[in-house]
Amino acid sequence: MPPWLDSGRLRSVELDLRSARALHRAASHPPLLRLLAVCSRLGDGPLWFSLILLWPLLDADVGWLGSRLVLALGATNLLIYWSLKRSTRRLRPFDCCDDIRACVTVPDPFSFPSGHTLHASAFALLLSAFYPALAPLLWSFAALVGVSRVVLGLHFPSDVLVGALIGAGTASAVLLLVTT
Repeated sequence: MPPWLDSGRLRSVELDLRSARALHRAASHPPLLRLLAVCSRLGDGPLWFSLILLWPLLDADVGWLGSRLVLALGATNLLIYWSLKRSTRRLRPFDCCDDIRACVTVPDPFSFPSGHTLHASAFALLLSAFYPALAPLLWSFAALVGVSRVVLGLHFPSDVLVGALIGAGTASAVLLLVTT
């Protein structure tokens, strides 16, 4: 690798690590830690599965279409997520850094990308397309899920950023396919 390219990569890795450490310091505040642990837990799979099941009951007009879109989106996201997770095998921050601890249990040993953020961003974009008035709430929740994963010591900021980009990208593609 050319020295200029390697030095840029090393600088971005160091920035990612410094940012993870800085955000993780918020875990020393118990009320904030509890709030972010709840946000992280809400970003787990059961919320999304419940939404898929409840959407047709809550909104008969678009619920069935929305549930089918979410199933397609979820399958696509899981395929991308597990492929990246298994191929990169990036260790979690608490495994790499002595000053970062895991504040909640983790579902698997690898960090990249953040699946919680991926799904939160995908759902935020998809639901915002159908219910624009909810967009600020949905995107605020997605941002809280992403931040919580770093503060809780489970992900680096780049894991969260890539997760959000994948989620928004796949949701955009699904919506584009449906509207054309």
